[in-house]
Amino acid sequence: MDDSKAPLLPQTEHGSETHESVSRPKKRLNCFHAAAFAFVAGLFLFGAHSHCSRPHHSDERRLETKVPLEIHIMSKCPDTRDCLQKLVVPTMEEVSDKVDFRISYIGTANNKDEGVHCKHGQTECLGNILELCAAHEYPDPKHYLGFTMCLSRNYQQIPKKELAEDCALEHGISFDRLNNCMSRDDGAFGMDLLRNSVKRSADLHATTSCTVRLNGKTRCVYNGGKFEDCEGGSKPEDLVRDINKLYK
Repeated sequence: MDDSKAPLLPQTEHGSETHESVSRPKKRLNCFHAAAFAFVAGLFLFGAHSHCSRPHHSDERRLETKVPLEIHIMSKCPDTRDCLQKLVVPTMEEVSDKVDFRISYIGTANNKDEGVHCKHGQTECLGNILELCAAHEYPDPKHYLGFTMCLSRNYQQIPKKELAEDCALEHGISFDRLNNCMSRDDGAFGMDLLRNSVKRSADLHATTSCTVRLNGKTRCVYNGGKFEDCEGGSKPEDLVRDINKLYK
């Protein structure tokens, strides 16, 4: 890799989340080095809460050409990993051509300084942006959902550079493109992706990671190691059946 454009992704040590608040970037980010991560981490308002859930509700919207399927997650929540592995990925393997798929992230936007609060700390904010950049650069879910699942298997290590590189290589994603996305506009581009995503989840009252919404309604929630509020069943074949019914 060209040393003149080294990656932004931090080689963090687990458990190093010590800052308390940050705001939208206002100065230039260049090459990544030890000090750069301190600055990038300072782009986000975050917390250190240990739970992955809040009360949730549902909303409705009209069915269009494909069936809207959206999941709301936090990159460093173990329930995200299990929900993807047990329900979302197997479902998408069957009906990816029939759904309008989207991943949105759960957090809290701070209107005072344009920051974002992430429940599992600064590294989760960075992980969320990393996954959002993958979706932005590679809008086919076959790429970015696989990349997200790969990261989730080792969610404790998010957003370490080595993990991101390995998952990018496994799913045909350019690590340099991810890095460019995260550093674009002095870091503000990625921050805006996260802020808009968090606002969307809040507007849709999706506050539990992982929340699965089908055709504008909450279809299933994976919370605390178990499925709940899954009318119609929580197995991939149940969700596939519902998607096929709506698609027809």
